[in-house]
Amino acid sequence: MNPIAEEMQAILDGEQELAHYGTKFHSGRYPYGSGEDPYQHNGDILTRIERLKKDGWKENAENVRKEFGIGLEEYRREKHWANYTRKCLNISRAKSLADKGMTPTQIGREMGVNESTVRGWLDPHTEEKLHASRKTAELIKARVDEKGMVMVGVGVERELGIPRDRLDMALYALESEGYIIQRGRVEQATNPGKWTTLEVVCPPGTKPGAMYEFDKISTLNDYVSNDGGDSYQKKFTYPTSLDSKRLMIRYNEDGGLERDGTVELRRGVDDLSLGESRYSQVRIMVDGTHYIKGMAVYSDNMPDGVDVIFNTNKKRGTPMTKVLKEVKDDPDNPFGSLIKDAEQGGQYWYDAPDGTKKLGLINKRADEGDWNQWKDTLASQFLSKQSLPLIKKQLGIAQKDSEDEFAEICSLENPTVKKYWLNKFADECDAAAVHLKAAALPGQKYHVIMPVNSLKDNEIYAPQYEQGSEVALVRYPHGGTFEIPILKVNNRNKEARGMLGTDSGDAVGINHNVAERLSGADFDGDTVMCIPTKSADGKVKTKIISTPPLKELEGFDAKVQYAEVPGMKYMRDPKTGADSTQVQMGMISNLITDMNLAGAPDHELARAVKHSMVVIDAAKHKLNYKQSEIDNGIAALHKKWQGHYDENGKWHNKGAGTIISRASGEESVIKRIGSPRINMPGDELYDPTRPEGALNYRTDPKAAYTRTKVNKRTGEVTEVTEYRKQQSTRMAETDDAFTLVSERRHPKEVAYAEYANKMKALANAARKEAYTTKDIPYSAEAKQKYAKEVASLKSKLNEALLNAPRERYAQIRANAAVAAQKAKDPTAKKADLKKTGQRALSKYRQEAGSVARSKRNINITDAEWAAIQAGALSKTDLNKILNNADATSLRERSMPRSTTTVSSAKRNRIKSMSQSGRTTSEIANALGLSPATVLKYVKGED
Repeated sequence: MNPIAEEMQAILDGEQELAHYGTKFHSGRYPYGSGEDPYQHNGDILTRIERLKKDGWKENAENVRKEFGIGLEEYRREKHWANYTRKCLNISRAKSLADKGMTPTQIGREMGVNESTVRGWLDPHTEEKLHASRKTAELIKARVDEKGMVMVGVGVERELGIPRDRLDMALYALESEGYIIQRGRVEQATNPGKWTTLEVVCPPGTKPGAMYEFDKISTLNDYVSNDGGDSYQKKFTYPTSLDSKRLMIRYNEDGGLERDGTVELRRGVDDLSLGESRYSQVRIMVDGTHYIKGMAVYSDNMPDGVDVIFNTNKKRGTPMTKVLKEVKDDPDNPFGSLIKDAEQGGQYWYDAPDGTKKLGLINKRADEGDWNQWKDTLASQFLSKQSLPLIKKQLGIAQKDSEDEFAEICSLENPTVKKYWLNKFADECDAAAVHLKAAALPGQKYHVIMPVNSLKDNEIYAPQYEQGSEVALVRYPHGGTFEIPILKVNNRNKEARGMLGTDSGDAVGINHNVAERLSGADFDGDTVMCIPTKSADGKVKTKIISTPPLKELEGFDAKVQYAEVPGMKYMRDPKTGADSTQVQMGMISNLITDMNLAGAPDHELARAVKHSMVVIDAAKHKLNYKQSEIDNGIAALHKKWQGHYDENGKWHNKGAGTIISRASGEESVIKRIGSPRINMPGDELYDPTRPEGALNYRTDPKAAYTRTKVNKRTGEVTEVTEYRKQQSTRMAETDDAFTLVSERRHPKEVAYAEYANKMKALANAARKEAYTTKDIPYSAEAKQKYAKEVASLKSKLNEALLNAPRERYAQIRANAAVAAQKAKDPTAKKADLKKTGQRALSKYRQEAGSVARSKRNINITDAEWAAIQAGALSKTDLNKILNNADATSLRERSMPRSTTTVSSAKRNRIKSMSQSGRTTSEIANALGLSPATVLKYVKGED
């Protein structure tokens, strides 16, 4: 450490008394006399700068070099460090004088500053924030000492969650202690002629050029600060464990059934904090071998010695190890599902009584506010079971919205931006045709359900909705209208208000009986779609069909009635041995959908629903699903409600039978290569039998192969030609949705087919428009005029594109992890393999430094947008910028729409009403705003 730093540290550590500090102090590694006029000023660098500026000196590169003998960047670091040093000294002196009994007024007089400044210096938070750069330096230092070299270039500050100047100060401090920072450029492996700038911190004594030993360079990617650099945490740390002596299991008979899946926490316990949230979906490790999975809330009614209560539907006497989940043998994911990392608030550290930082027990999978992010659309699985007028209305709204958007895009003046949005729009229309999702109903939102058993069977606590109004609840997978309860909003329930507050944006409270009707939902994070059906004055908002629960399902317990028996067949694929739950659930779900659409009677629907309840748990609990299939006559139901002839005239006893179940069904097609071409006259792949604007694909010339076929009866050997295939969907592969409609041609199917065809036509029209739209002419004059903006945009683009090789690395390693899992367990379920891939991708993204899309999005300024509109960028660069731009910001700039502003007076009233206990809905009604807008300001998101 250099003498100045040593002296500074001694002062900060209290080893020297600042009151006696009388030497002239100047900051930095550059001594007086480094400029052209040596020793011309007394005092530190700040004093010199102040005196120079009084004489008209300008702070530019030339003057800095002339006066101080250093570059502008180095000068700024020196200046920043001097400010830091001066403030440290002032704080230390003020504290010393305060310790001697002087008041802030007296200290201010002594030091020549006002009283408020002194009070700021004496505030402990001021000093804590001041030393944040030191904490960053200590983090980097520890990493260098452990790993050898650490990368600290552009973008690292964003990954750490701190300002760049704080990182620069930390690097400056490390250099003062003898650590070496090496900088250089490296040619990109996949982009010859393109260079990546590296900045690496090395241990003292490192030889020049050591940074080019790339395999020895580590990163800071697994650390993050949630307070701007005041402290650091690992993004994922193996969870700490709860001692089971602090845990109580509340069993079925003791009330656990009514709160199944809920985790109750003692309020005010440091290692069991939900932070600022009132509820979160969590995982808590217990005794290092098992874990709790559920929705956590605080409770003020906890037995002595108990800090956590887990509610379960298991019978009293069931061992804890059978109630809780077993920890997975995976150091990166012991819970078998992704949790949020520390940057997102998934884990946290707290100050332990012994003065150390310790990891809390809470590991969050989802947090209060996360369920608001779900997209509000109407799935055909639900809407197809409602009335034909409602189906036509919501499909019509979705279609009209798309037509309006198409017209808006066509009116854009910048042709390159127009083409970008046309192609995006076409893809969205194609997806709408495949998934058949309709427009959301007024007020429709997704919410996580919480147990409030003091509510009646016809009540719901939902502060987002009007007191006394009614809402329908829908849970997916959705079996039928008999699973839709319609409930009255009771926002005066004390139990619910205490648990969820009056401004909860994404949680609702219901009792256990209502949850049971929602196809057996529990309270460990299950969600429902809420649809307002009546206002408080009885006015119908949306007519939702809700029928009584099926009597045949009352008291049905799949685990009891179809428990394991000797010699039964287990749910495994006969060829691969893999768990076939997904396949079987897909088949029975399609059957239920088709039966509903065709008007099957309740007693037949009950048979199919019973079997679905067996199938979903058959593999997990070893249920006799084959016997259920026989008892419930599933084969007969398939034949009656799904039997159909295919396009070749062949009869099928089962399979998707209506457009609702067929649209997104898989269809094998011959393997393709390259990007699709737009079907337009003159194109090499033009097909006059298909609509203009449709997509044509090039067949892989290597798709065909020859296979030897032996007739087992005659022994005859023949050569047959077969083709390598890839998967698409039935709707994507047809130009006419009516080819997927059943022979019954139910009016609801016709409505969906018409909608799909209109969306396909819009997609084709958008591609045709894009095909004939010429790019904006490049303007050399505009490039010169907006040189600064062009350079800025290209710099942002380069930074965004630097992520590509990192992302490739992460994807490759994730694929390898999935392949290894397949080899280890050939019977692994698709869902488990998907989770393995997600976990591995998250891990290797951190390892490679691949930045999340939200952090590398290009944010375009007003001046930069003017440059784009003027044609200052080439077509290639502009398209790359558009593809890497922040989508929301880009849409607002290119397709501006009117926005609602809320005055400061109204914002203050929102907060005042919220603090007085008014619900979100009540505030919205009083001020004429939407509940979503009110919630935004209540949460301080303005």
